[in-house]
This record gives sequence, C-alpha cells and structure tokens, in this order.
Amino acid sequence: MSPFWEKFWYVFTWFTQGSSYLNARAYAILHRMHHAYSDTEKDPHTPHFFKEVFTMMMHTRNIYNGVHTGSIQVEPKFDKNYPEYPKMDKIADHTITRLFFAILYIGFYIVFATHWWMYLLLPIHFLMGPIQGAVVNWAGHKYGYRNFPDEKDHSKNTLIVDFLMLGELFQNNHHHAGARPNFAAKWWEIDPVYPIIKLFDKLKIIKLVNLRVV
Repeated sequence: MSPFWEKFWYVFTWFTQGSSYLNARAYAILHRMHHAYSDTEKDPHTPHFFKEVFTMMMHTRNIYNGVHTGSIQVEPKFDKNYPEYPKMDKIADHTITRLFFAILYIGFYIVFATHWWMYLLLPIHFLMGPIQGAVVNWAGHKYGYRNFPDEKDHSKNTLIVDFLMLGELFQNNHHHAGARPNFAAKWWEIDPVYPIIKLFDKLKIIKLVNLRVV
C-alpha cells in the first residue's frame, strides 16, 4: 500500500473494530507465532491444549497483552514489517475510547432495537474481535476437512463456502500457503474477500504481490 492508503486502512480498522480494537503490531506478531508454532505449546491460540474455548481466549489475551506491553520477549524474526502509529494506538487502546464505542453501540440499540432480547447481542458487539478470533482458531483447528493433509498441524477447512468468517475458516488452505491472498484452494471453495482484494488491486488501492496458486 502507499503511505496514504496504509494510514487510511489503519484508522478504518480502528473505527470498525471499535471497542475490541487490536493493536496491529501485537496482532501481527501473534499471527506469525501461530503459523510458526501451529498447534504446539508455543502457539498463542491453539484449541488442542484447552478443554473449552473461553480458556483458550484468556490464554491468547494474556500473550497478546504481554507482547503489547513488552512483558513477553518477542523473537526478532516476528518483530518486523508491520505498520506502527503509536499516537493513534494510544487513543485507540485507551479505556475511555473503548467505553465511547460501547456507548455508541448501546445508543444504536436504543434507537433501532425492536425487542428486549436484542440487547443480549450487545456483548458480541463489545467483543467482536476476540469472538471472531476464537471462532476461527477453535473451529478452524478442530472441525472440517483437509485439502493438504501433510501440514504438520491440525488446521482444517470448516466451511466450503465461508461467508460466515469471510474466508478465515479455510484454515488448512491458509496454513499450507500463508502468503496466498485467496484462502480458497479448490474450485468448489469460495473466499468472498478475494474478489474485493482483486478489485482493490485494479483500483491501485493495494498492490498484489503473490497470486500464485499453491
């Protein structure tokens, strides 16, 4: 991306994540650790050492906080090549900012909710980022099929047409070719985000550097 588009998407990501904003550096490092040590004891979010998803989420949260605050030492090979905007992150990570977004969500429900039970969905909006990560890393490493059985982890493709997690549940495909922008690998699989990525490439918003089918 150009410097302009990098800054634009950085701010846009913060705005859309809202109360569950994740720092780009810490998230990138955890994702790299996950690929390097997938489904081993060094994996920050594997389901295979926990009885249920909430314990895994708390374990991931502790590692994320440790990486973000510097209390966990990061291997140099993981700690590079990511965007950083400390001033914006200081605002985005602040408790007051997260509470501001939470108030916005509550206000939206007050205006548009038509039944009381709809308010029960608010916790999902407050914690959308961690919930998405929990679904992908729990289901994507426990349930489904494998196009690439030689991968040394337990990654699986949970859904054939993954509109639920926008392609993220093609975990076996993704672990086989981590840099490939299209998470679908077979002709009958559909990654709904890939056409948007190609459109952005044609519009010069991004530049695709790896279209290779593996």
